[in-house]
Amino acid sequence: MKDQEIGNIIRKKELREYFYDSTGRYPVIPGVKNDEWLESAIKSDREIVYVLYGNICNIQDIVRKLKAAGKFVVVHIDLITGLSSKDICVDFIKKFTEADGIISTKAHLIKRANEVGLFTIQRFFMIDQLTYDNIKRNVRDTDPDVVEMMPAGLEKMIRYAIEEVEGKPLIASGLVLDKGDVTKALAAGAIAVSTTNRKVWVEE
Repeated sequence: MKDQEIGNIIRKKELREYFYDSTGRYPVIPGVKNDEWLESAIKSDREIVYVLYGNICNIQDIVRKLKAAGKFVVVHIDLITGLSSKDICVDFIKKFTEADGIISTKAHLIKRANEVGLFTIQRFFMIDQLTYDNIKRNVRDTDPDVVEMMPAGLEKMIRYAIEEVEGKPLIASGLVLDKGDVTKALAAGAIAVSTTNRKVWVEE
């Protein structure tokens, strides 16, 4: 095994440990989608931040600001304008930003991010039975660090999905209307809830 591969394995282990510890302390993860929300996240006590906006010209600066504030930064790579859906976009995030990890719905991007030592969150939109039926196969194939399920309000589905992903931590997100949704998702077994609802993560 090459030194780089060994280094990536060690780095991944460290990232996973930090992520799991942090969600134990702060189970609400801010999702920022503009510069105003970025500043709110920087000032908050949250340790993990999802970046849900940006482009190839400014993503480096966005991530740098969060890292300077001591945040664990996860970039939703599917939402960065100017990046394609090819593996090279993962290499771009790895080489040109200080991001700790990525979120994606695309299996091949999760696989590539694992290879280069980034923390990985694979997101699933629970829109129908077929989506649910495919979770187990997808997760086994891509081996993400964390599985994320949308929307967060499906308590029963969260419980079922946790069984399907066989030991992978699960985060609930999407349509988080209030703190009650957070409480219910956590009670159903999610380790954390990510949200762009600033009232939930700023005031919690």
